[in-house]
Amino acid sequence: MKKWIVSLVVMLFFGFHSIQVNAASASYVVIDAENGRTLVGQNEHERLPIASLTKIWTALIVLEQSELTDLVYVSNRAALVEGSSIYLEQGQTYTIDYLVHGLMMQSGNDAATALAEHVGGSVEGFVRLMNEKAQAYQLNNTYFTNPTGLHDEKHLSSAYDTAKMLQIAMQNEKFQKIASTKVFSQGMTWKNKHRLLHEDVGAIAGKTGYTKVASRTLATFFKREQKSFVVVTLNEGNDWFIHKELANYIDANFSNEVIVKRGIYKTNGLTVEVKEPIEMLMRKGEKSELQHILYVSRHPKSTRAAWRVLDGKQVVASKLVQIKSR
Repeated sequence: MKKWIVSLVVMLFFGFHSIQVNAASASYVVIDAENGRTLVGQNEHERLPIASLTKIWTALIVLEQSELTDLVYVSNRAALVEGSSIYLEQGQTYTIDYLVHGLMMQSGNDAATALAEHVGGSVEGFVRLMNEKAQAYQLNNTYFTNPTGLHDEKHLSSAYDTAKMLQIAMQNEKFQKIASTKVFSQGMTWKNKHRLLHEDVGAIAGKTGYTKVASRTLATFFKREQKSFVVVTLNEGNDWFIHKELANYIDANFSNEVIVKRGIYKTNGLTVEVKEPIEMLMRKGEKSELQHILYVSRHPKSTRAAWRVLDGKQVVASKLVQIKSR
């Protein structure tokens, strides 16, 4: 099949009126887990406390820089940290595997602190790693002061940035396995505090959070048939219901659409081949007009180009394509 590449830009408006979230102080977002594109949201870029959703980022950094069998020494600082705990004993050693399960399933602040000291050399050193990684992923509304999510007026993120954290983390196989664990038994039995993982609603992973200042925060990774998406709510007391309703809304109103078909394309004297189609979640029945841009090297012998799809200024899909002729 041959067709011309056409660059089109259109604004996409997402109406969402059937679900009532908390007043203006609450925020939520649903993003496509394949590309991070926002599907629906409210105040999704507002900087707010995220409480223990912080531990998504903590877990990812630990898992990227450690082996599950590594042993972690528990300091006095870690054993005595305030808030939720898995009751680690000072002077004892525990595996990374044990501690990250306790971090994600039981939200142990003692586990977060022990892991941070082990990987970062100190809590402060680990926090630097957290912020460097956030900057690398352009989480521009995020700043960490600790690995736990305990309240600090500077420790803030947004619903969108937090959803991106879970999307990114779920690309790590070790994180995905741990964040999806419903029950963990190793001398004791832990049941994952994320209630939706135990219900038949398509939730496969996530994290809960709460502080008095942040109120309830919740992140959920949903997979329903061919649709994968992330839901995050901040400062929302009715979060379990809202997550299920948002998931139902996406399921009913969005489907996977092929936006670039496999085939041969010609434009401006170039012929390129797309070997695999580009797909994304779109509203059912809607042929959205996105902007398609082909980035080509000036080097005449270059055989690759980058096909990017933009939703406004946001790149929502990118694929390398083969240059067949110039």
